[in-house]
Formats: sequence, structure tokens, C-alpha cells
Amino acid sequence: MEEKKEAKIQSIGVLTSGGDAPGMNAAIRSVVRTGNFYGLRVYGIHKGYQGLLRGEMEILNNRSVSETLQRGGTLLQTARSKEFMTEEGMQKAISMARVFGVEAVVVIGGDGSYKGALDLAHRGLPVIGMPGTIDNDIGCTEYTIGYDTAMNTAMQAIDKLRDTASSHERCSVIELMGRGAGYIALNVGMACGAEIVLIPEQETDFDRDVLKALLEARNRGKKHFIVIVAEGKGDAMEIAARIEASTGIEARATILGHIQRGGSPTVRDRVLASLMGVRAVEAVVQGRVNRIVSIQGGQVVDLDIEEAMKMKKEITPEQLRAASILSM
Repeated sequence: MEEKKEAKIQSIGVLTSGGDAPGMNAAIRSVVRTGNFYGLRVYGIHKGYQGLLRGEMEILNNRSVSETLQRGGTLLQTARSKEFMTEEGMQKAISMARVFGVEAVVVIGGDGSYKGALDLAHRGLPVIGMPGTIDNDIGCTEYTIGYDTAMNTAMQAIDKLRDTASSHERCSVIELMGRGAGYIALNVGMACGAEIVLIPEQETDFDRDVLKALLEARNRGKKHFIVIVAEGKGDAMEIAARIEASTGIEARATILGHIQRGGSPTVRDRVLASLMGVRAVEAVVQGRVNRIVSIQGGQVVDLDIEEAMKMKKEITPEQLRAASILSM
């Protein structure tokens, strides 16, 4: 998509869309402070695209975003908007941006948020995307804001569940978030020493890969087990019931759910969100719009939005092999 190189942009908006993720506040803070540094007027748009089309926005300064780095969630709130997905809704959003003088919008969110951003770009409102989702499932970036905090939250919970599993000679089946991706489950599984990890990216023969594996481990003298399942792979309650009925091993299911989205962000999420926010605003200042800020090769870059949205990434065979070697 061609970059807009017209008159310099003087006013930008920032919004968070889709699911919240730890580190979004660090990203908002970075956009606001970098924008103020370069003399831009920065509007905080509340409740995502719904707030944009309803004109729910206010000017933010450095003081507005003080004491936000350590806070989880998003100070701008987020919402999903069916109205925005219509042509009329998009035109309302663009009209409202004109009312407030917002000349470009920084969108912090996942793939669905990027689609909305691309729709705005096609209709003449410049955008910059930033990857904010715990799922780490955006193809154009190695890392998404919130991913590290979500993994650490899950790891700490599973460490506690292992304590009780070992006390009762029990199998704990733990369901983690991630939508259709297994990044959280695979990495947390390795970090916690899980015996079995079930993810959408890998085919599973339940009898062989779960039941037989657990029985063989029990017969070698193992007394407790951790089975991690990504939410896109199966239901922890059903899997636990099947394990207990088939093996006689007491099994309990735990669904961690939205606890993985909350909490104070880790250093990694705070720093990378901050660096990406600077890159987003500097891209606007330098005349590069309709871009997505990404991490590639460990570096912060910005890419053409249409090209970026076509990119794919996968869990590698090497990662799967390592997880298998380190399990049972």
C-alpha cells in the first residue's frame, strides 16, 4: 500500500481494540509522550472503534499517562463494535475523526483490529498498527504486547497446581488461552515441565500421545502429571474426564481463563511496548503511514500494512521436537 506523503500530520489518535493485554498502557503512554515530544496533538480514543465512531476521545498529555506503566488492562478501555464493521459505521468513524481534527490513528490490537485499521486506510484515514494481544498470533511480528506477562501468569499458576497434584498423586489438566494458536501453551509447558502439551498446530492421537504416555510414566513410578491444553485444541474438562475414565488416574481440570490477561506487565512487555510506541509515532512524523510496527530479528521495524497482514508464522518443528524431548 502506498504511503501518504502529503502535508505533515499535526494530530493523531490512539485506541486499543479487541482483547486487552498487559502492556497496552505502556504502549499508550509511549505514543502520547512521543507525540507530545514531537509537538503533535494526541487524542486518546476510548472503547476502540466504537469510541471512534461515537467521538469518545480526549486530548492526552504527559501527565495524563503518568503512573500507568505498571497497570494491566487498558486505560482507554476496549470494545468490539459490530457497527464499525459496516460501511456506514466506518464512514461515521472517519467523519468523527475529521470533527476532532484527528489526522491519523494508532491502533493497538490484534489481527481483527488490523483489519479495521486497513479499512480506515482504504477510506483515506492514515493508520499505524501496533501488536497488542497475549496470543502472539500475528504473522508479521515475532512478539506481541502482553505475551510475556500472560505466560508468566500461567507459569506461576501451574507451579502452584503442581504442588497440589503431587500431594494427591493426581493429574492436573490445565487449559490456557491462545485462541487458535499454541504459543502460550507450548512455551509455558516447557517452562513448567509439563508431561503433555496439546496444541492446535500438532496432530494428536489421544490413545497414544496422552493415555499411553501417562500410563507408561505411571508404570515407571511417576505419581503426578501436568497436562496443558491450548483452548483451540480441546476442552480441559472433557480431557480430564477421559483420562480418569480410561486410566484410573485421578484427574482434575483447571481453566485459567482471563486471569492470563490481567496483572502488572513484565519488564519485557513494558520495554517493547514503549519502543514500539516510539517507532509508531516517529513513522508518522517521518511521513510513513499505513504501517504496522513489528519485532523482526529482535529489532523494532515498521512494515506496509497490506504486506504485513499477508505474513504468516508457525511453531517450528525444532520447537516441537524440543518440547517432546523435555517432556516425559
